Amino acid sequence: MGVADIRREYSRGSLRRAGLETNPVAQFQRWFAQAAGESSGSRWRKIGIALFKLWHAILGHAPADPTAMVLATVDRAGRPSTRTVLLKGVDERGFVFYTNHESRKSRELAENPNAALTFYWADLERQICVGGVVTRLAREETEAYFKNRPHGSQLAAWASNQFDVVADRAALEKKWNEMASRFPGEVPLPSNWGGFVLKPDWVEFWQGRPGRLHDRFRFTRQPEGSWKLERIAP
Repeated sequence: MGVADIRREYSRGSLRRAGLETNPVAQFQRWFAQAAGESSGSRWRKIGIALFKLWHAILGHAPADPTAMVLATVDRAGRPSTRTVLLKGVDERGFVFYTNHESRKSRELAENPNAALTFYWADLERQICVGGVVTRLAREETEAYFKNRPHGSQLAAWASNQFDVVADRAALEKKWNEMASRFPGEVPLPSNWGGFVLKPDWVEFWQGRPGRLHDRFRFTRQPEGSWKLERIAP
């Protein structure tokens, strides 16, 4: 079977304007809760998702991480790059994530703060796309988050200069062990590590439907701060 022959039909749900929140952040939070398993809508939807997850468990597939999101950035020359990062918060400010400030994504955001995010939750047949401007979080907020990270993750923030070339795995592990010896207890926040928040200018919600006639709605931020909601073609 060739790549072009792979087919999937989408039939797990629908999306109607009347069922949407008036604020895209609230709508995101509702969908995220469902993706995280806190709620799954109707009884039949719950049963369907439970069976879907059971089947993947039987096959030995790990469940998808609902916090995983693709972050797209653009460098000074207009060349795009993408990678998966983890959502660490969402509120009226926008979508929060953390990273090394010397990484490629951080350097590109310093050159061009416009960025985009994509969430894809296969078990719900849903996708959310977000576009907006990224700014750094205050140092105090980053420190509060860093203190709650697992000890190994804190050490990794010191040991790994993201996007630098390393000789081999052994060199990376040696650096981590050096940091473990240096910080056996509390690990301070590295000066080159911190948080970002993407303030959305637009948010699109996509629900897969049969025959590729998907439901797709877009919220667009208006100059005075309100949101305009439109159904757009799939």
